[in-house]
Amino acid sequence: MEPPSAAATCNRKKRKNLTPTAQEEAKRLKAVQEGEEALECGRSSRSPRISVPLDRLQQPITLNELTELLHYAALGKTVGIKQPSWCRLLHQKRIKAVNVVVVEGVTQSHFYKHYLTLRHLRTNYTTRVTFTPSSSTDLASGIFSSEVPESDGPSLSQRHNESRELHKALMTHPVITKFGTQRRGLTAYVLTQEEMIKRHYPVKGMPGFEDFLCTDCVDCVTDNSPLYGLDCEMCLTEKGYELARVSLVDSDGNCVLDDLVKPQNRILNYLTRFSGITAAMLRPITTTLRDVQVKLRTLLPSDAVLVGHSINNDLMSLKLIHQHVIDTSLLYRREFGQRFKLKVLAETVLKRQIQTEEKKGHSPIEDAVAALDLAQYFIKTGPRQVVELHLEELWGYTIVEESTDCAPGPTPSHRFADILQTLGRSVTFLGKRSDVALDLSSQLWHNSDKEVSASFRRQTKCPFLSVLQFSSFSDHLKRFSPHHERQYQRVCANLRDMCVVFAGPFPAGFSEREVRRLFRCCGPVRKIKMLNTTVRVHAEVEFELLEGAMLALKTLNGRNVHGQSIKVQRPVYESMLDLDLTLDALMGDSLNTSHLYAVKLKPSTETECTQISAKVNGHTLDAKCSGITPVTAANGFPPAKVNGKRLQPTTTKSKLSEETVRETFGHFGTVERVVLPAKPGKLSRHAHIKFESSEGKHAALSSTEELRKENYLVCPSLTPPHLPSWVAVTTPITTVEAAEDEERTHMHATAQDHEMDLMMRKLDRRLRKLFRSLPDGTLSVAVLLGHTSAHGLLPGLCLMEVKQGS
Repeated sequence: MEPPSAAATCNRKKRKNLTPTAQEEAKRLKAVQEGEEALECGRSSRSPRISVPLDRLQQPITLNELTELLHYAALGKTVGIKQPSWCRLLHQKRIKAVNVVVVEGVTQSHFYKHYLTLRHLRTNYTTRVTFTPSSSTDLASGIFSSEVPESDGPSLSQRHNESRELHKALMTHPVITKFGTQRRGLTAYVLTQEEMIKRHYPVKGMPGFEDFLCTDCVDCVTDNSPLYGLDCEMCLTEKGYELARVSLVDSDGNCVLDDLVKPQNRILNYLTRFSGITAAMLRPITTTLRDVQVKLRTLLPSDAVLVGHSINNDLMSLKLIHQHVIDTSLLYRREFGQRFKLKVLAETVLKRQIQTEEKKGHSPIEDAVAALDLAQYFIKTGPRQVVELHLEELWGYTIVEESTDCAPGPTPSHRFADILQTLGRSVTFLGKRSDVALDLSSQLWHNSDKEVSASFRRQTKCPFLSVLQFSSFSDHLKRFSPHHERQYQRVCANLRDMCVVFAGPFPAGFSEREVRRLFRCCGPVRKIKMLNTTVRVHAEVEFELLEGAMLALKTLNGRNVHGQSIKVQRPVYESMLDLDLTLDALMGDSLNTSHLYAVKLKPSTETECTQISAKVNGHTLDAKCSGITPVTAANGFPPAKVNGKRLQPTTTKSKLSEETVRETFGHFGTVERVVLPAKPGKLSRHAHIKFESSEGKHAALSSTEELRKENYLVCPSLTPPHLPSWVAVTTPITTVEAAEDEERTHMHATAQDHEMDLMMRKLDRRLRKLFRSLPDGTLSVAVLLGHTSAHGLLPGLCLMEVKQGS
């Protein structure tokens, strides 16, 4: 019986030692922990992904923080770069390329103003964070010239010297290009699921492999996982090639399985010359394909890594799916996808003769051991030494050493672009001609965004780091600079209108303070404007969050205030015609999938009649109110007097803490995070709740009546998590309000507005095509750069996503 794997033992210990409290804490940190564990054990089935903690989402990032992410994504453990301080990139080793698109002039407010138009940006990028533009540094140049910090491991100087020692003719060698120069553990050579699919290995869930048996293997393998050599021999039958013999050897080369197998169909050719199988050998055999499948599944430990030469053919004949494989034909790579024969590799690298003429057919045990030894040698020696030791014998050319009688080379550069180029990774800039800190040979200049995008997509191979600069929108703003500030004012005003409701009529003399008390039960109120006509009183209420306006419409419309029914409605402006579509899109946004917004009411808020009682000379005095009570009784009703002294109504304060929220909403599903926004020294009355899955959110929304009885109002989250206050972000930069406030969104859209919408559609379409052209595993970053003006900085937006397989 095989000993349990290290990963399985580790998992059992963790489960055994976890207390219920620790388990809950582990769930809260699940994303981070899973990522770190996966990075440690090199899970080949997990794709890279990026995540940002919620509290960090609500802080804008700068150029320095963006480059911190790019350094880690592009270099990672190659030069010992640590995880970024503000986000986490999981499975960095699987990043194939880094692509940054810089869109000049577009602000965060423009993105949400044209939210419905920008379909690609809002649906394909699941991470968004506010970006603070720099008034002094060009973003593209800042990325290329950013300094990469020194690591705890071998210094950049040492690595630079190592790279200088590597002859430039070897920088493009297929083995060096694929695996680099550093010696690494076995997990670096395990095929990823994407590679297996591309090269037609049996993969679970892919068409054509429905009747294949899956081995019982874990998701996670480590550099200490056991290697097993595998080789099979086939015969030609009526149905094609079928398994006739299978051999399996352990990491020490000991044979643990060597079985002849009876093909299911009539044999046409035993292929004895290659397989060594004869009719006499198979005549007494009763072992079936199913029998050896079960044996292999029993023999292989859960964290086993199978090694073979073109092992996809062996797995196909076995009708077996195994998640972790190393293919020696892909380790010792040749140009243009050609492969070495196992016999050639064994003779050249291992100095061993296999498949000789005097032997009748191949020995699968001998071939399995040879493949295993080749893999172990490659892992132990490292790709660089393998190439240098066998360059002439295998790849057919030699390197002529250059004279070393020269002065020592210059001090190695720590610039990001220079380090990448030293490591043999291509770097490219595409955009308008500008002063970019990059060699001219790595720049492609174009006059329009269309040409930039088309030029990038025409490239036969995607550069490892590419920065594209789109300037059309910025040029548009320059052409219409007198109208720009006014246009931006309209954008901000249109967005603020989404947080506004009109309410009334109120009783005569109803004050702004009373309106605030009435509406703050739905969320924090930013501003109230009283609208007094000659007959009735109305109010314009501006919430800080979109959710506040939504809850006000749901809960306060038709309420009775001092015997008078009020109406709560949205403003009727041209900009609001598509509001329902925008709200639906925000509600279904991937950023809000499992988020819920909740408000805690005071206990008296939900009662339609509140009594304030006091005993005077043995009699009970009742102060009764009708209508909404926070205004009339608990918060606004004149207190009763006894002997000239006021009797204050006794109400229970609404306290909202993380513990109470988790206790209430934990019944619907696992609560991953609770955010309680509040001013310093004050208790929060509203909460943003993130469930572990969307099911918890939907369960809570379907129980609104039960939550209402517990004094909670709930609605789906609408405000994106990176905007702690929707209104604060969309506040205009100028102080001019009164005159322009009246005409803001009541104005009809101008020709410039229509032109801007058209440009946004083109931009989104262009970015979609570019995203589709990126190879799987590319970290794609789209930076809406924002805008700087004499009045201040208009924040931009950074959108990030790792492109996954189709």
